[in-house]
Formats: sequence, structure tokens, C-alpha cells
Amino acid sequence: MCGIVGAIADRDVVPVLIEGLKRLEYRGYDSAGIAVVDGSDIRRVRRTGRVAEMEGAAGSEGFSATLGIGHTRWATHGGVTESNAHPHVSHGVALVHNGIIENHEQQRERLMAMGYAFESQTDTEVIAHLIHHYLQGGDDLLGALQRAVKELHGAYALAVVSRKEPGRMVCARMGCPLLIGLGEGENFVASDVSAILQATRRVIFLEEGDTAEVRRDGVQVFDGDDQPVLREEHLSDVSLSSLELGPYRHFMQKEIHEQPRALGDTMEAIIDAGVFEPTLFGKDAEAVLRGIEGVQILACGTSFYSGSVARYWIEAISGLPCSVEIASEYRYRTAVANPKHLVVTISQSGETLDTMEALKYAKSLGHEHTLSICNVPESAIPRASKLVFYTRAGAEIGVASTKAFTTQLVGLFALAATLAKLNGRLSEEKEAEYIEALRHLPGSVQHALNLEPQIALWSESFTPRHHALFLGRGVHYPIALEGALKLKEISYIHAEAYPAGELKHGPLALVDDAMPVVVIAPNDSLLEKVKSNMQEVRARGGELFVFTDADSNFSESEGVHVIRTPRHVGVLSPIVHTIPVQLLAYHTALARGTDVDKPRNLAKSVTVE
Repeated sequence: MCGIVGAIADRDVVPVLIEGLKRLEYRGYDSAGIAVVDGSDIRRVRRTGRVAEMEGAAGSEGFSATLGIGHTRWATHGGVTESNAHPHVSHGVALVHNGIIENHEQQRERLMAMGYAFESQTDTEVIAHLIHHYLQGGDDLLGALQRAVKELHGAYALAVVSRKEPGRMVCARMGCPLLIGLGEGENFVASDVSAILQATRRVIFLEEGDTAEVRRDGVQVFDGDDQPVLREEHLSDVSLSSLELGPYRHFMQKEIHEQPRALGDTMEAIIDAGVFEPTLFGKDAEAVLRGIEGVQILACGTSFYSGSVARYWIEAISGLPCSVEIASEYRYRTAVANPKHLVVTISQSGETLDTMEALKYAKSLGHEHTLSICNVPESAIPRASKLVFYTRAGAEIGVASTKAFTTQLVGLFALAATLAKLNGRLSEEKEAEYIEALRHLPGSVQHALNLEPQIALWSESFTPRHHALFLGRGVHYPIALEGALKLKEISYIHAEAYPAGELKHGPLALVDDAMPVVVIAPNDSLLEKVKSNMQEVRARGGELFVFTDADSNFSESEGVHVIRTPRHVGVLSPIVHTIPVQLLAYHTALARGTDVDKPRNLAKSVTVE
């Protein structure tokens, strides 16, 4: 459910659809498909695997049409099979869907009772049948869509076509991005502007609850009450798009939602190569990295937490010792240097003063092997470092860092794997496994983003609170730290994080019914330990808000609230579990009416001591 493109024109739109899907490949996916209205029939081609395989099938079957929709999917409901791939069809109605429908099981039972047969295990197929049901009742395609979405709970971006109405396409948006591209005698729908830049730069961003009718000669948008509404037209410039809000309320929300693309861009060279190469970090990187005996990470704030995650990765994967220090502390203590250690500095802006000064201090102690992980080319810290890994998050406007953090984690994971490979600790099989995990990462992050409506409901419980506690264990403890930082930064709620095993060593004294406790509890080797810590909280009357995975054995009960990401993603789980805590902080701040993008007393780039 990662990418949507649709087109209606006087020319063959199949090349437009396929090119659009190729431009959406950065999101990660495991199947692709298109459906077109050809005369009085719907023709569809779907394939698991890459877009190129589906493209070949469409070509061999002679696909050509002036109206069609396409999709790249990353499996959640139902496995990676052709029958679960999009588009889904019901009696001449075809649709594609990004998002998660929470009440799909109830709708499935209802529709089966009406006589509808299901060919897939997806939540999406219920929407196709529901729209057809209302068409049978006399509604036109737009009316049927508008009635159907009012019965859906969850997040969705939808594009729908029907063989009985070949002159239009309809679409809807709730919780997932969707835009309309405007052309001359042709118009388009997409989940990301990159999918339609080949055809137009003129776009309309749909807002929450909008539905729309898209014809060759015009577009009509309707609000959540089905009333016609004008939405502003924008001229997209990819180089400037990061400076525009688009359909989002704040830059922080926009940047949270940009993470699938930012991650895809950041790891593009890794995925293209299919291996971890030292040259990711500079042309002289192999000579530097091959001889190091340990890693020293220096950073501040959110970047310090990314380094804290990296410590677990570097030591577990490469077998090298790793220490992580707050740069503002390191620069003022008497450090014992080992010139054979690699000093890694992390900074979004590349201008963070304390980090820059810590790097200077490390070099003065004899550290010649230095690496900067940074988001801004040619900034001060990369220039002062021997090696550089540039994240490709794009401009980050919101003060509270989001996409810079997760892209830093990608760079640090690549470092851990590269060091392991140089040390002879990374087998070809494990390297291929890591590459495949990275390839699917943007899709996993997108599905975490689709949980936003549920997380927004949780924020109502946090809005009146004055304190919150975050818990995690192992590699997810730094994610708890990051979650607490985000909440305090933008909502002004006092929040702190602890390793869950430390509860009984002090923090448990704070727990009562007025202290919400957020738990990062993925289905890893420490899950049972975390469950025991949760029992300690419940025994003291604490209210638990648990972020876990679909395959974790958790159930909601009084005082225990659970939100599940679609599936556990193994070693990259910290990146995926970052998304929910970002969204929780954002929606809590939104409800409290604080200045989300410019929180009081804080600045984006800290260039003073």
C-alpha cells in the first residue's frame, strides 16, 4: 500500500502509469499492478516482485487505454501473492488503496452476507465491494465512493475507476497523502508528486476527508460533507518542495511523512550496489576503516540518540567496541584517546557548535580517523572530517528533528555492516539479508505512518497531563529516549525515558494513575522482560500505552492500550518504531495548541554554546 498513480487522457496512459510506479519504487514494495478501462471492460495485470516484471506482462498482453490506475504494494493484510496485489476489482469497479482499514473484518462479514465473494486477504477488497454495492443501489461512481468512505475506519488514499463510467476517475483521502495533477486535456492522481512530474508540475493537494472527480477536461473536489470546494493549485518544484507545506498543517508533520522517501534516497547507493562498500563513506574510506579498533561517537540531542542506537548495531554486528558521548560533555573532560578508534560526529545541520568543538578536541588528542554523518553538504563538520556520509533527508524546517534522525540511523547501520564486512564478520548471506531489509524499510515506515489516526486518538489522553514516562529495552531504549525528547520539545509536557529494567531502581516511585507510561515493545528477544516491567506499572495503577508489532501476543485491557505496526522488521525495528513516538508528540502538541514547528526556547541549528 505504498504508491498510487492514476491518469485520464486522450493518449495512451499505460506508459504514464508504469513510469509513475517506477518513480515510486523508493518507498519499498513487493508487488505492482495496473488496471485500465478498455472499452466496456476492466483489464488488469498484477505481479509480485519488481515493477519491471509487471511492465513486461502489460506489454506482452497489449495493454493500452486512456483511463487507468496503478499501485505498488507492501504486504500487510495477506501475504505477497498476486491475488493480494492491487488493483482490486469488484464487478467492473477497480481501485487502488494506500492505508489501513481498521474495521475491514466487520465490513467483510457484512459483505459476505450480501453475497460478495472475496479473492484476497486484504483490507482493500472490502472497499471495492462496498462501492459496487452502492452502485447497485443507484448511486453513480462518485456518490458510491462518498457513501462507502463514510463507513470506513482508518486511513486511506483511494483512486477508483469503473467500466460503466469511462469518462472519469474518482478519489478520496483520509490520513494518507493524495494529490491531483493538472494537465491540458488530461489529469492525474498520485500519492506523491514524483509519480506525475513526467506529465505535469501543476498539482492540487487533497485535504483530510476530501473526495474528487477527475475528468479529462476538469477536476471537482468535495469536502468531508460532500460539498464542492476549491483547493489551491500549486506549481511543484522538487528542489523547492521541501520548503512548502503542501497539504500538511506543519512542517514537522510534513517531514514525518517524508521519511519513506528520505530513507529511500539516503540508501539509494546501497540498494543500487546490492552490497555494503567502504566507498559509501568516501574514496579513501577502506584504508581508514579497515584498520580501526573501535568507534567513538560524538553528538548532541536527537543525534546523540541515533548514535546510541548505533552502539548496539556496531558492537553486535561488527564486534568492535563503541562508545557514545554527548559532545558538549566530551569537549570539557579529560579524555583518553586511542588513535586507532574512528571518531564519528553526527549533526543534521553540520554546524552544531558543541559537536564541531568536540571534533576539534578529538583531533587535538591524536584522532586522525574521523567520519561525519550529516544532512547538509559542504557544512562545517563534514569539511573538518576525513570521511563523510551525507544523509539525503532534504531540508528539515521543523525544529524537532524527524527525518534527519531516521536517515542518520540508515547511515549508521550501513557503517556497522561495512565495518563487519571489512572485519570478516559479515557473510554473503547476512549481507543479502541486510540489503533486503533496507529495501523494504520505506514500506515499513509508510505503514507505521498509516497508524496516525489511532495515535492521534491517544494524544487526547496526553493533552491534560503534566508528566509522562517512556520505557524501552536494548536497542529500543534510545527510541524511548527520542520519544520523550520529542514530547517535551513540542508539547512542553515533562517526559523522561528509562530502560524498562530500571523501573524498580527508582522511577517506579513516580508511577500512578496520572502518569501515562509509553512502552516500546517490539517482538524481539526482550519482549517477555518488557511484559514483566509492564506488570510492575499496572500493579501501581499506571496507564500503559504500548507500541508493539502485529505478531506480538498483546491484548488490550483496562489501563493497557495497544497500537501495532504491521510486522516486526528485525534489526531495523528501531527506525520503524521511531515513527509512532514522533506522531504521538506531534498530535499531543497539536491538541495543546503549542507552536509545533518553532517550540519555545529552541532553535533548529544550535550554533551557540
